[in-house]
Amino acid sequence: MKIGFIGLGIMGKPMALNLIKAGHQLVVFDIIKEAMSDAVTAGAEAASSPKEVAKSCRTIITMLPDSPDVKIAVLGENGVLEGAEKDSLLIDMSSIAPGAAQEIAAECWKAGVVMLDAPVSGGEPKAIDGTLSIMVGGSEAIFEFVKEDILLKMGASAVYCGEIGAGNTTKLANQVIVACNIAALAEALTLARKAGVDPARVYDAIKGGLAGSTVMNAKAPMMLAGQFMPGFRIDLHIKDLKNALETGSDIDAPLPLSAAVMEMFRDLRADGCGKDDHSALAKYYAKISGVRIDQESL
Repeated sequence: MKIGFIGLGIMGKPMALNLIKAGHQLVVFDIIKEAMSDAVTAGAEAASSPKEVAKSCRTIITMLPDSPDVKIAVLGENGVLEGAEKDSLLIDMSSIAPGAAQEIAAECWKAGVVMLDAPVSGGEPKAIDGTLSIMVGGSEAIFEFVKEDILLKMGASAVYCGEIGAGNTTKLANQVIVACNIAALAEALTLARKAGVDPARVYDAIKGGLAGSTVMNAKAPMMLAGQFMPGFRIDLHIKDLKNALETGSDIDAPLPLSAAVMEMFRDLRADGCGKDDHSALAKYYAKISGVRIDQESL
Protein backbone atom coordinates (compact mmCIF):
# COMPACT_ATOMS: atom_id res chain seq x y z
CA MET A 1 0.00 0.00 0.00
CA LYS A 2 1.15 3.54 -0.73
CA ILE A 3 1.07 5.59 2.47
CA GLY A 4 1.95 9.21 3.14
CA PHE A 5 3.79 9.92 6.38
CA ILE A 6 4.16 13.47 7.71
CA GLY A 7 6.39 14.06 10.74
CA LEU A 8 9.64 12.13 11.11
CA GLY A 9 10.75 13.07 14.60
CA ILE A 10 11.83 10.92 17.52
CA MET A 11 8.65 8.79 17.20
CA GLY A 12 7.61 9.29 13.60
CA LYS A 13 10.83 8.17 11.95
CA PRO A 14 10.96 4.67 13.47
CA MET A 15 7.22 4.26 12.89
CA ALA A 16 7.69 5.12 9.21
CA LEU A 17 10.65 2.76 8.94
CA ASN A 18 8.56 -0.07 10.36
CA LEU A 19 5.90 0.54 7.71
CA ILE A 20 8.61 0.33 5.04
CA LYS A 21 9.90 -2.90 6.58
CA ALA A 22 6.35 -4.26 6.40
CA GLY A 23 6.36 -3.72 2.63
CA HIS A 24 4.47 -0.45 2.32
CA GLN A 25 5.58 2.22 -0.14
CA LEU A 26 5.95 5.55 1.68
CA VAL A 27 5.91 9.17 0.60
CA VAL A 28 7.31 11.24 3.47
CA PHE A 29 7.55 14.86 4.55
CA ASP A 30 9.07 16.74 7.46
CA ILE A 31 9.72 20.46 7.83
CA ILE A 32 13.34 19.51 8.64
CA LYS A 33 14.60 18.08 5.36
CA GLU A 34 17.40 16.14 7.01
CA ALA A 35 14.83 14.20 9.04
CA MET A 36 13.67 12.48 5.85
CA SER A 37 17.08 11.03 4.96
CA ASP A 38 16.81 7.70 6.81
CA ALA A 39 13.35 7.00 5.38
CA VAL A 40 14.53 7.90 1.87
CA THR A 41 17.56 5.64 2.29
CA ALA A 42 15.15 2.86 3.30
CA GLY A 43 13.17 3.36 0.09
CA ALA A 44 10.68 6.16 0.78
CA GLU A 45 9.97 8.99 -1.62
CA ALA A 46 10.49 12.52 -0.30
CA ALA A 47 7.76 15.13 -0.79
CA SER A 48 8.04 18.91 -0.61
CA SER A 49 4.86 19.55 1.41
CA PRO A 50 1.89 17.84 3.10
CA LYS A 51 -0.13 18.80 0.01
CA GLU A 52 2.26 16.84 -2.21
CA VAL A 53 2.08 13.85 0.14
CA ALA A 54 -1.72 13.87 -0.03
CA LYS A 55 -1.69 14.17 -3.84
CA SER A 56 0.37 10.97 -4.00
CA CYS A 57 -1.40 8.85 -1.37
CA ARG A 58 -4.97 8.02 -0.42
CA THR A 59 -3.88 7.10 3.12
CA ILE A 60 -1.93 9.74 5.06
CA ILE A 61 -0.45 9.46 8.55
CA THR A 62 0.54 12.50 10.60
CA MET A 63 2.84 12.24 13.63
CA LEU A 64 3.45 15.78 14.90
CA PRO A 65 4.19 17.47 18.25
CA ASP A 66 0.90 19.21 19.13
CA SER A 67 -2.53 20.44 18.02
CA PRO A 68 -1.30 23.59 16.20
CA ASP A 69 1.22 21.55 14.19
CA VAL A 70 -1.46 19.13 13.02
CA LYS A 71 -3.80 21.98 12.12
CA ILE A 72 -1.09 23.63 10.01
CA ALA A 73 -0.12 20.38 8.29
CA VAL A 74 -3.72 19.38 7.54
CA LEU A 75 -5.70 22.60 7.24
CA GLY A 76 -3.04 25.16 6.36
CA GLU A 77 -1.54 26.42 3.12
CA ASN A 78 -0.02 23.50 1.17
CA GLY A 79 -1.64 21.25 3.72
CA VAL A 80 -3.13 17.79 3.39
CA LEU A 81 -6.63 18.97 2.49
CA GLU A 82 -5.32 21.03 -0.43
CA GLY A 83 -3.98 17.86 -2.04
CA ALA A 84 -6.22 15.06 -0.80
CA GLU A 85 -8.75 13.35 -3.03
CA LYS A 86 -12.22 12.60 -1.74
CA ASP A 87 -12.46 9.37 0.27
CA SER A 88 -8.85 9.69 1.38
CA LEU A 89 -8.04 8.61 4.93
CA LEU A 90 -6.09 10.69 7.44
CA ILE A 91 -4.73 8.82 10.46
CA ASP A 92 -3.44 11.38 12.94
CA MET A 93 -1.14 9.56 15.36
CA SER A 94 -0.05 12.75 17.16
CA SER A 95 -0.98 13.32 20.80
CA ILE A 96 -3.25 16.36 20.68
CA ALA A 97 -6.26 17.78 22.48
CA PRO A 98 -9.44 15.76 21.86
CA GLY A 99 -11.30 18.94 20.90
CA ALA A 100 -8.64 19.74 18.30
CA ALA A 101 -8.97 16.25 16.84
CA GLN A 102 -12.73 16.75 16.53
CA GLU A 103 -12.24 20.17 14.91
CA ILE A 104 -9.74 18.82 12.36
CA ALA A 105 -11.95 15.81 11.63
CA ALA A 106 -14.93 18.11 10.94
CA GLU A 107 -12.89 20.08 8.38
CA CYS A 108 -11.70 16.84 6.82
CA TRP A 109 -15.29 15.64 6.55
CA LYS A 110 -16.26 18.79 4.63
CA ALA A 111 -13.51 17.95 2.13
CA GLY A 112 -14.61 14.32 1.82
CA VAL A 113 -11.68 13.01 3.87
CA VAL A 114 -12.20 10.57 6.73
CA MET A 115 -10.05 10.85 9.85
CA LEU A 116 -9.03 8.59 12.71
CA ASP A 117 -7.27 9.95 15.79
CA ALA A 118 -4.78 7.28 16.82
CA PRO A 119 -2.18 8.47 19.36
CA VAL A 120 0.41 6.04 20.67
CA SER A 121 2.11 5.13 23.92
CA GLY A 122 5.46 3.47 24.51
CA GLY A 123 8.07 6.09 23.70
CA GLU A 124 10.99 5.82 21.32
CA PRO A 125 12.08 2.26 22.28
CA LYS A 126 8.67 0.81 21.41
CA ALA A 127 8.43 2.96 18.30
CA ILE A 128 11.70 1.44 17.16
CA ASP A 129 10.75 -2.18 17.83
CA GLY A 130 7.17 -1.76 16.60
CA THR A 131 5.45 -2.56 19.89
CA LEU A 132 3.57 0.68 20.53
CA SER A 133 0.14 0.74 22.13
CA ILE A 134 -2.26 2.51 19.78
CA MET A 135 -5.60 3.96 20.91
CA VAL A 136 -8.05 4.92 18.19
CA GLY A 137 -11.12 7.14 17.76
CA GLY A 138 -13.34 7.49 14.71
CA SER A 139 -15.20 5.03 12.52
CA GLU A 140 -14.93 1.51 13.93
CA ALA A 141 -15.30 0.01 10.44
CA ILE A 142 -12.35 2.03 9.14
CA PHE A 143 -10.35 1.16 12.25
CA GLU A 144 -10.90 -2.54 11.53
CA PHE A 145 -9.92 -1.99 7.89
CA VAL A 146 -6.51 -0.50 8.75
CA LYS A 147 -5.80 -2.32 12.01
CA GLU A 148 -3.87 -5.33 10.78
CA ASP A 149 -2.17 -3.98 7.68
CA ILE A 150 -1.14 -0.56 8.97
CA LEU A 151 -1.55 0.01 12.72
CA LEU A 152 -0.20 -3.33 13.90
CA LYS A 153 2.86 -2.88 11.71
CA MET A 154 3.81 -0.09 14.14
CA GLY A 155 2.30 -1.39 17.36
CA ALA A 156 1.76 -4.49 19.44
CA SER A 157 -1.82 -3.47 20.18
CA ALA A 158 -4.44 -1.24 18.58
CA VAL A 159 -7.68 -0.69 20.48
CA TYR A 160 -10.83 1.06 19.30
CA CYS A 161 -11.91 3.58 21.95
CA GLY A 162 -14.95 5.34 20.47
CA GLU A 163 -15.85 8.28 18.26
CA ILE A 164 -13.34 10.83 16.99
CA GLY A 165 -11.43 12.35 19.90
CA ALA A 166 -11.73 9.19 22.00
CA GLY A 167 -8.24 8.11 21.00
CA ASN A 168 -6.74 11.31 22.36
CA THR A 169 -8.89 11.24 25.49
CA THR A 170 -7.52 7.75 26.13
CA LYS A 171 -3.98 9.02 25.52
CA LEU A 172 -4.50 11.85 28.02
CA ALA A 173 -5.65 9.30 30.59
CA ASN A 174 -2.51 7.30 29.84
CA GLN A 175 -0.28 10.35 30.25
CA VAL A 176 -1.89 11.27 33.57
CA ILE A 177 -1.18 7.78 34.91
CA VAL A 178 2.40 7.77 33.57
CA ALA A 179 3.20 11.23 34.98
CA CYS A 180 1.84 10.42 38.44
CA ASN A 181 3.56 7.03 38.40
CA ILE A 182 6.95 8.55 37.57
CA ALA A 183 6.53 11.20 40.24
CA ALA A 184 5.61 8.56 42.83
CA LEU A 185 8.63 6.48 41.82
CA ALA A 186 10.99 9.45 42.14
CA GLU A 187 9.47 10.28 45.52
CA ALA A 188 9.84 6.71 46.78
CA LEU A 189 13.47 6.38 45.69
CA THR A 190 14.24 9.73 47.33
CA LEU A 191 12.72 8.40 50.56
CA ALA A 192 15.01 5.38 50.35
CA ARG A 193 18.08 7.52 49.75
CA LYS A 194 17.27 9.89 52.60
CA ALA A 195 16.77 6.90 54.90
CA GLY A 196 20.16 5.47 53.93
CA VAL A 197 18.77 2.46 52.07
CA ASP A 198 20.17 1.55 48.65
CA PRO A 199 17.43 2.59 46.18
CA ALA A 200 18.56 -0.12 43.75
CA ARG A 201 17.78 -2.73 46.39
CA VAL A 202 14.43 -1.07 47.04
CA TYR A 203 13.64 -1.30 43.34
CA ASP A 204 14.64 -4.98 43.20
CA ALA A 205 12.53 -5.73 46.26
CA ILE A 206 9.31 -4.08 45.10
CA LYS A 207 9.28 -4.43 41.31
CA GLY A 208 7.64 -7.84 41.45
CA GLY A 209 4.93 -6.76 43.89
CA LEU A 210 1.83 -4.62 43.63
CA ALA A 211 3.87 -1.44 43.13
CA GLY A 212 5.62 -2.93 40.13
CA SER A 213 4.73 -1.58 36.69
CA THR A 214 5.97 -1.08 33.16
CA VAL A 215 6.71 2.52 34.10
CA MET A 216 8.81 1.44 37.07
CA ASN A 217 10.79 -1.07 35.03
CA ALA A 218 11.48 1.48 32.31
CA LYS A 219 12.23 4.52 34.45
CA ALA A 220 13.77 3.27 37.72
CA PRO A 221 17.04 2.17 36.02
CA MET A 222 17.35 5.61 34.44
CA MET A 223 16.81 7.31 37.80
CA LEU A 224 19.29 5.01 39.53
CA ALA A 225 21.94 5.69 36.89
CA GLY A 226 21.19 9.42 36.69
CA GLN A 227 20.91 9.05 32.91
CA PHE A 228 18.03 10.91 31.28
CA MET A 229 18.48 10.60 27.52
CA PRO A 230 14.96 11.08 26.20
CA GLY A 231 12.64 8.31 25.32
CA PHE A 232 9.92 10.87 26.01
CA ARG A 233 10.91 14.46 26.67
CA ILE A 234 9.67 16.56 29.58
CA ASP A 235 8.60 19.23 27.07
CA LEU A 236 6.24 16.76 25.43
CA HIS A 237 4.80 15.55 28.72
CA ILE A 238 4.13 19.17 29.69
CA LYS A 239 2.20 19.48 26.42
CA ASP A 240 0.16 16.37 27.21
CA LEU A 241 -0.62 17.44 30.77
CA LYS A 242 -1.59 20.90 29.51
CA ASN A 243 -4.08 19.25 27.16
CA ALA A 244 -5.31 17.01 29.98
CA LEU A 245 -5.77 19.91 32.39
CA GLU A 246 -7.55 22.03 29.78
CA THR A 247 -9.80 19.14 28.84
CA GLY A 248 -10.49 18.43 32.50
CA SER A 249 -11.43 22.07 33.05
CA ASP A 250 -13.76 22.01 30.04
CA ILE A 251 -15.67 18.97 31.32
CA ASP A 252 -15.33 19.67 35.06
CA ALA A 253 -13.09 16.65 35.76
CA PRO A 254 -10.77 17.28 38.76
CA LEU A 255 -7.08 16.55 38.09
CA PRO A 256 -5.21 17.67 41.24
CA LEU A 257 -2.40 15.10 40.94
CA SER A 258 -1.80 16.03 37.31
CA ALA A 259 -1.64 19.69 38.28
CA ALA A 260 0.98 18.95 40.94
CA VAL A 261 3.17 16.96 38.55
CA MET A 262 2.77 19.68 35.94
CA GLU A 263 4.36 22.16 38.34
CA MET A 264 7.28 19.77 38.89
CA PHE A 265 7.81 19.45 35.13
CA ARG A 266 7.62 23.22 34.67
CA ASP A 267 10.18 23.71 37.44
CA LEU A 268 12.53 21.31 35.64
CA ARG A 269 12.00 23.07 32.31
CA ALA A 270 12.87 26.37 33.97
CA ASP A 271 16.11 24.69 35.05
CA GLY A 272 16.89 23.80 31.43
CA CYS A 273 15.76 20.16 31.59
CA GLY A 274 12.93 20.29 29.06
CA LYS A 275 14.77 18.03 26.61
CA ASP A 276 15.46 15.39 29.30
CA ASP A 277 13.44 12.21 29.60
CA HIS A 278 10.44 12.55 31.92
CA SER A 279 12.20 10.23 34.36
CA ALA A 280 14.25 13.34 35.20
CA LEU A 281 11.52 14.08 37.73
CA ALA A 282 14.19 12.49 39.94
CA LYS A 283 16.12 15.75 39.50
CA TYR A 284 13.25 17.72 40.98
CA TYR A 285 13.25 15.55 44.10
CA ALA A 286 17.04 15.69 44.27
CA LYS A 287 16.89 19.46 44.25
CA ILE A 288 14.29 19.83 46.97
CA SER A 289 15.69 17.04 49.16
CA GLY A 290 19.38 17.81 48.80
CA VAL A 291 20.44 14.33 47.65
CA ARG A 292 22.31 13.23 44.56
CA ILE A 293 20.50 11.06 42.03
CA ASP A 294 23.12 8.39 41.43
CA GLN A 295 23.76 5.30 43.51
CA GLU A 296 27.12 6.62 44.69
CA SER A 297 25.23 9.18 46.77
CA LEU A 298 25.01 6.42 49.36
